[in-house]
Order: sequence, then structure tokens, then C-alpha cells
Amino acid sequence: MAHSYLLEVGLEEMPAHAVTPSIQQLKTRVANYLTEERIDFEDIQAYSTPRRLALLISGLADKQPDVDESVKGPAKKIAQDADGNWTKAAIGFTRGQGATVDDIEFKEVKGVEYVYVEKHIQGKPVDEVLAGLKDVITAMNFPTLMRWGSFKLNFIRPIHWLVSLLDDQVVPFDILNVTAGRLTRGHRFLGHDVEIKSATDYVAALKDDFVIVDAAERKATIKDQIQAIVDQHNWVIDWDEELLEEVNNLVEWPTAFAGTFDQKYLELPEPVLITSMKDNQRFFCVRDHDGKLQPAFISVRNGNAVHLDNVIKGNERVLVPRLEDAKFFFDEDQKMTIDQYVDRLKNVSFHDQISSMYDKMARTKALANLLGQQLGLSDQELADLARAASIYKFDLTTQMVGEFAELQGIMGEIYAKRFGENEAVAAAVREHYMPISADGALPQTTVGAVLAIADKLDSIYSFFAVDMIPSGSNDPYALRRQAYGIVRMLADRKWHLNLLDFQASAKQAVEQATPALG
Repeated sequence: MAHSYLLEVGLEEMPAHAVTPSIQQLKTRVANYLTEERIDFEDIQAYSTPRRLALLISGLADKQPDVDESVKGPAKKIAQDADGNWTKAAIGFTRGQGATVDDIEFKEVKGVEYVYVEKHIQGKPVDEVLAGLKDVITAMNFPTLMRWGSFKLNFIRPIHWLVSLLDDQVVPFDILNVTAGRLTRGHRFLGHDVEIKSATDYVAALKDDFVIVDAAERKATIKDQIQAIVDQHNWVIDWDEELLEEVNNLVEWPTAFAGTFDQKYLELPEPVLITSMKDNQRFFCVRDHDGKLQPAFISVRNGNAVHLDNVIKGNERVLVPRLEDAKFFFDEDQKMTIDQYVDRLKNVSFHDQISSMYDKMARTKALANLLGQQLGLSDQELADLARAASIYKFDLTTQMVGEFAELQGIMGEIYAKRFGENEAVAAAVREHYMPISADGALPQTTVGAVLAIADKLDSIYSFFAVDMIPSGSNDPYALRRQAYGIVRMLADRKWHLNLLDFQASAKQAVEQATPALG
């Protein structure tokens, strides 16, 4: 007979970024455990919300299959003495297998006789195996861990309830002071405790209590609700899949709504406006059909539509201080010059064992000039490269980047243009960070690509010079990723660079350039 089994771990709200990896980890661990325990199953359906990790396993076998196996023991010459008496080695071996010396057989392997015992292992019933999931759960690992009360267990958040149902029967086990049963919890504000009668009732029972446990269904609901609002206002939505995933893992019963803000904030650069709304408030931006940002946003409430007007007003009020801060930083930043910002970099550390950021720029400028000449850049490109390399970290000392670190490089390009730098220099200031991931986008300009390579080469050279070399999985300064980024950029542009020859010239150029920017 095939069975269904429900496992739910109820928690305090997890960080949104941890929900999806956590349920994937639990699913993998449980599948591996069942396989190792020789319990057949057909499928595992994963469910997750900020407060729960759940699995519904279908097609579970009644029990482990019985196993007949031949267990090899010591060689015959060790198992018996000269008189044919059984030695302690033989007696101990058989006792360990639940047998006696009367059960011993001899088998020859490659010309040597060994002791063997034939064993019949009765398969354990499935409920006995499932009780062992306690150890699977407590063995999970997370990027951030908590301990609570006087307990020693480290887990992502405190565990408040457990559900363990084989069809309609509880499979009990304990984790700390929580005993698994059939009682789960509905929505924190709209729901109640919910008794699950049978494993297959889980999804419907919680939906009746304002919890959509299927993450895919919940995400589709959010998208449909947002699209309906967009269509109603004749907007175009900026679908940000990363933001959608985060919002999906912040709610159990989503209700989307639209809010507005003052038109004057549209004077801010788009990246500033979008970052203020996305990163601080988890708002989606909207545009008109010409691509122009609108003074409006869409957000998602963790609840129903009751008193939604109050929720909208509250979100609008919360957004205003963030936009006011951004406007203040933007206006204040333009009261200084690029040279003043560059001078401030003398007091910004690249690394306390290496140098200031100002000195890093000096080294990078020397490397960039050397690279530019070897790669055949034109006189104008070399001039743009020299200027970009002289200023490319300046935005790190602006108030805007101090508040929104994710805008480094982006604000550098925006401010560079406002301060009169040409397009090539401004673009290189932004592109020098690229690629920001193993498969991230590459610089689109020649000057930007050379500056990005030079900056990464300097980082690699500098950390290796003070013996901060990646080892095993330990690479805190992402030097491997930067090296891979260099390779990708060279390959993308079909540039040929003899690194061994370049390194000798680079050492001399850097020594001459540091610390003056020139």
C-alpha cells in the first residue's frame, strides 16, 4: 500500500532570502535519507512560507525491503586455532552479526578462505524510519544561525511547531521541547491553529486559514494581482524577478496595492529612485508606455484587503523620508568637485595591510596605461583611460553611495557626467566593477574593459603580495572570481596578453606610480 507523509517545520519568520534555499535543502536531505534507508517513494512536493518549511511525500512504501546478505569476517586461519577451535575473533564477529559460530560458513576469495555469516535483515516499517527525520532536520545548515532559550541547537529561527503525519496517523518525534503532531498554524494575524486530519489535506486546510503554502502558486497570485493593477492604470511594470522572489517569501496571503509619491522626486536619477523603493521598501516601480517612471509604486501586503486604504497611506508615509534623504544626498553631493572626492580617498582603506583606495587608484592607473598600450588603444582612448583611472573610485566618498552602497559605480557615472566628464570616462567609472558575478555582464566600452582588467589585476597582485592567497574554498576577497572576470573580458574582445611578460613590466610601472595620481 502506498502512503502519503506530511512533514512541516513551523518557525518564527525567516529572512526572505533564506526561505527558498532552506526548503530546497530540506527536500534534498529528506530524499537522500529515504534513499539511504531503502524506503521507496514516488515524489516529494515542497511547500514554504516565511513561517514554515513543509514536504508532502507521496507513494511511500509500507516498509524497507527485507535484505539477505552474506557478511564477510576474518580469514579462516585467524578464526580458528591450530586445533580447529574458534578464536575470540570469530566469536566476536558472529556476535556482532547477531549470530553464533554454528552459523559460520567458509568461502574462498582469491585462494584464501574467509568466515562468512548469512544474514536476513527484516525491513523496518515506514513509520519507524520516518521518526528518524528528526536528525535530518537538526542537521540542516544555514548562512545565519540562532540559539534560543537554554537549548544548544543552532537553527535558522526558533522552532515553534512540528507536523508529522503518515496518512492520518501522527509519527511522533521531538526536537527540543516541541513534539510533532497534527496541529499547524494559520496566518499570523488572520488565522488560527489548524488541525490537519490527513497528510493530503494540508494545502487546502491552510488555504482556508489564509496561508498559500505553495510558493509557485503564491508567486503566480502576486503577479496576477500586480498585473491587474497595472492594467487598471495603463502602466507598464518593471518586472524584477529578484524582488518578486523576495516579496513572495515575505508573505503568506498576498494582497497587492498601488501607492503614489510626489512628482518632484522624479527629478532624482532613476537608479536612486528605484533603489530607494526596491531595497528599502520592496516596492515595484511602474512606467508609462513611453518608458518614463511614474510617481507611483506597487507593493504587496501580507494579509487581506481589509483596511487596505490605511495600509496604502502608511506605505506612502514611510517612503517619503527615504526619498527626502536621497534628494538631500543627491543635492549635497553636487556641491563638491571630483577632485575633492578623490582627495578624500586618501583616508579610505582598500585593505589595512595593503593601502588606501587612493593608492590603489594610482597602481591601477599605471597598470591601465600599460595595458592600453599593449592592447593597441588609440590616443583618445588612452587619454580617456588615464582620466577614468584617476577618478574611478571617487563616488565611494559621496553621501549617496555612503547610504546606498549598491549604487557605487552607478552614481559614479551619473556624477561624472554632471561634473563634465565625457561619455567614455563616465561609462568606464561604472563598468570597472564588471563582471560582478561569474556570469555577469561584461563592459561594453573599450576603456571600461581595460580599466576593469587593470583594477582586478591590481587586487590580485596586491593580495598575493601580502600572502592573502585563496586556499580551498576560502576566498574572502573574491580573487578567483576577479581572475575569471579578467579571462572572460580578454576572451570576449579577443585580446592576447602574455601575463608573465606583463607582470614584469607592471611591477616597475606600479613602483614608479605609487602613490601619486598625476
